[in-house]
Amino acid sequence: MSVRQLIFILATSIFPVVGFAQRDTIGLASFYAKKFEGRKTSSGEIFHHDSLTAAHKTWPFGTFVRITNLHNDSSVVVRINDRLPKSSKRSIDLTRRAAQQLNFVRRGVTKVRLEIIQSQNKKGDKGIHLE
Repeated sequence: MSVRQLIFILATSIFPVVGFAQRDTIGLASFYAKKFEGRKTSSGEIFHHDSLTAAHKTWPFGTFVRITNLHNDSSVVVRINDRLPKSSKRSIDLTRRAAQQLNFVRRGVTKVRLEIIQSQNKKGDKGIHLE
């Protein structure tokens, strides 16, 4: 683990989960297929399976979310940088690295809790409110 990754994990794990009870959800998580490696995400970033990012239907790009696998209590913090189709039955689509940290690669799909720990407002400034 690099120093940058360690700082990211430490920084994102100390943000309080205050005031987001209405934004905590239970749903299904899956992970991206290999064919998406190197393609642009909806935010314009290039997708990499070794990053800790995710796709969600509506949450703003830049939002940090703690994902907890309800089958084994493992968790990971990811940043939203892509969109799921509104018709998707899944709540979130993760990178392979995030799926590995949640220990569900073999299953392919798992039941998770999603908790917003830091959001991004429409102007791009970090904030605590989703609008």
